[in-house]
Amino acid sequence: MADVHALAVVHPAARLGAGARVGPFCWVGPDVSLGEGAVLDSNVRIDGHTTLGARVRVHAGAVLGGPPQDLKFRGETTYLTIGDDTVIREGATANLASEEGATTRIGASCLIMAYAHVAHNTTVGDHVILANGVQLAGYVTIEDWAILGGLTPVHQFARVGAHAMVGGGCRVSQDVAPYTRAAGEPLTPIGLNAIGLARRGFSPERIAELKLAYRLLFRSGLRVEEAAARMRAEVPPSPELEHFVSFALGSRRGLSR
Repeated sequence: MADVHALAVVHPAARLGAGARVGPFCWVGPDVSLGEGAVLDSNVRIDGHTTLGARVRVHAGAVLGGPPQDLKFRGETTYLTIGDDTVIREGATANLASEEGATTRIGASCLIMAYAHVAHNTTVGDHVILANGVQLAGYVTIEDWAILGGLTPVHQFARVGAHAMVGGGCRVSQDVAPYTRAAGEPLTPIGLNAIGLARRGFSPERIAELKLAYRLLFRSGLRVEEAAARMRAEVPPSPELEHFVSFALGSRRGLSR
């Protein structure tokens, strides 16, 4: 059974999972679904067609499921989903998508720190950390295990690859390749995220292979297509290498190089 504080406002049509808790001065709309054990601390507003997974924790002042900040939005039915065990800290915001039936997604086991913003149609993978004040524009993709430092703005349609780390306050206007670290203005790759990969169980051999791929893509002076061909020819095949290559070749905004 859910626990709703007497000073909270929860619409009768909202769906609250077993063990969910809604603190004082929260507002929960009619199309909201809270998973088992989800917790809204206080002064939290959840609106729109928003689904929170099991054990999601939302801290004071967060606003989830508000309409997109998109001038072409005309009230279409759109969605926001947040995966299990994600933590949303104070004052963070995440908006519904723009087009009919579309979804803004935040994955499982993420940490969305204070005053971060996730805009419409954006996809945040699992185990992602957005530090304080990170600002994601619309249609952004942040892949699994990526970490963005505080006050980092990300341009719409840009992507940050899996296991990548972006320095705080660094403007992301082009794609950041998976497994890399990037910082500076303009944003520049500064090496493989070797420490992060080791902490997540990547073998020394796999890290060495990805370092070779990194050098071919970012230090050889080759065009992306040429570097990708050499990566596939010279680096032992693996799912990580293929993702590295496919990400580089699939870039719409260009790679931060």
